Amino acid sequence: MRQGSGGQAVIRFRAVGVSLLLAHLLLVGWLTLRPLDVPWMTAANLQPFAGIKADLSLGPVTAVRRIGKELLLLAPLGVLLPLAGGRLLVSPWASLTRTVAAGALISLAIELGQTGVPGQVVDVDSMILNTIGIALAHVLVVPAWRARLRRSLPRAARTSPAAPVSASQGPTPTISRVGIAP
Repeated sequence: MRQGSGGQAVIRFRAVGVSLLLAHLLLVGWLTLRPLDVPWMTAANLQPFAGIKADLSLGPVTAVRRIGKELLLLAPLGVLLPLAGGRLLVSPWASLTRTVAAGALISLAIELGQTGVPGQVVDVDSMILNTIGIALAHVLVVPAWRARLRRSLPRAARTSPAAPVSASQGPTPTISRVGIAP
């Protein structure tokens, strides 16, 4: 069965999304998992919001810079994960839940990976801020982006599922039961 232009558009968006997602994850991996040569290191922060409170006590400019850096590091995943998924007809809440959960797991993997890297310190606040950044990017971009894409597709593609439908090949074959010999 041949696909319409809607199915081809979804496949193109999915390919672009996967490529951009891999490129972004490589960049994030290089930024966060490379060894740093530092004269001293702070202790790991395992108490939620302690690092954010410490950043806020340093003044507004420093706080915005430090907190903003953590919010923006993985924020593109809020857009790239749904783009790589290639789904246009999906519940906004399900999409948000799936994206935030996947982003939180990626952030957790990065934090756990930093435990073995010299000069890198584990920070639970970093994971919290990364996940908030992913959620904000998703909420601000993805619903409007999907609505725009759905409007640009032909009417038949809007009502059918995003996944290509294969031609029917008949009923599923069954295996006859064979009795056990005495």
